Amino acid sequence: MTSIDSSNPKPLEQPADGGNTSSTREKLANYTGQVPWSYLAPHSLKGSLYFVDPGLKLEDVGAAISANRTGQVEAWLAAGDLVKIEALHAAQWEHGDTEFEALVVSPFVLCRPV
Repeated sequence: MTSIDSSNPKPLEQPADGGNTSSTREKLANYTGQVPWSYLAPHSLKGSLYFVDPGLKLEDVGAAISANRTGQVEAWLAAGDLVKIEALHAAQWEHGDTEFEALVVSPFVLCRPV
């Protein structure tokens, strides 16, 4: 997992293919990083930030989204394993120092506290 220097934040980016023959999960694993809440807050305000249950791998959820497996994504949403971060959730992290594991699968950002 990559750690991102919060003193010099750069935007999280969706992985570019670049001719890489790795599996989608492997590619997504390379773009999973640890970030502070301040990095995720703008995504929360845009409504594109989702919490992923610790029982799931971020890369698996990202791969399902990337492959447009809506049935699987809808099942995770219905079960509460994938939850859209709302203002109430964001408020609890706004002034804390919680770090998050995060993955961008444009236009969404997947995360969970570390």
